[in-house]
Amino acid sequence: MRLTVLGSSASFAGPGQACSGYLVEEGGARLLIDAGNGTLSNAAAVTDVTHLDAAFVSHTHVDHFLDLFALQAALRFAPSGPVGSMPLYLPEGLWARMLALLPEHGAQQLREAFQAHTIADGETLKFGPLTVTAHAVDHDGPTFAFTVDGEAGRLVYTADTRIGAAARAAAQGADVLLAECTFEMRYAGRGPHMTPAEAAGLAAESGASLLVLTHIWPTADREQLLADARSAFDGEVLLAEELLTVNIDPIEEAKSEDDLTS
Repeated sequence: MRLTVLGSSASFAGPGQACSGYLVEEGGARLLIDAGNGTLSNAAAVTDVTHLDAAFVSHTHVDHFLDLFALQAALRFAPSGPVGSMPLYLPEGLWARMLALLPEHGAQQLREAFQAHTIADGETLKFGPLTVTAHAVDHDGPTFAFTVDGEAGRLVYTADTRIGAAARAAAQGADVLLAECTFEMRYAGRGPHMTPAEAAGLAAESGASLLVLTHIWPTADREQLLADARSAFDGEVLLAEELLTVNIDPIEEAKSEDDLTS
């Protein structure tokens, strides 16, 4: 299984960044998990975005789904003709909100591009060798973490969540934990997000060998975030960055896109 970070930034993108988005691939299956603003450009650098097997959205905040509108345009105006009915899995209510933003013609094009499904807690879906399970977590409105099981490992993406029983249940058995890390330590407890120490504690409890910190506030001290996480977790810790890749088969050293092409 291969994870590629398409966007690592929280709420708004810093220079050279995009908001939350991840590509997971194995055995020809390709899944988009979250599609924040700016992610589609990065996805197009590494794959054909018109031939994804499915797209998932963890929750209803715009920094996690805005580029679905761009993906709709890519599907609608593909060089070989319109590509439609890509499976799209969203929290309850989001599809209606997306349609409401568009005039009727645009809404019809969105319906043609995607086959929308409402996510249910505990729902399991299979795409080739990849099995995705949704886990409700504690954020702002309906929010789902995703477990992705492949032939040789388990990736868990926490989505946005505060630390607690729901996040711990979702993370169990992770080989790689892709965990949100929005708050610097001084902001602990001020909202439904995790600090690096909380994400690190979650990784330790889950049994993960590798923690990837993501959903990072653009102005945060990234080196301090990394140090805070490493002080609470004995495994490997990485900061997500755009086009970072991680192989889970078993875990190999993560590489940036520059490493892969140098």
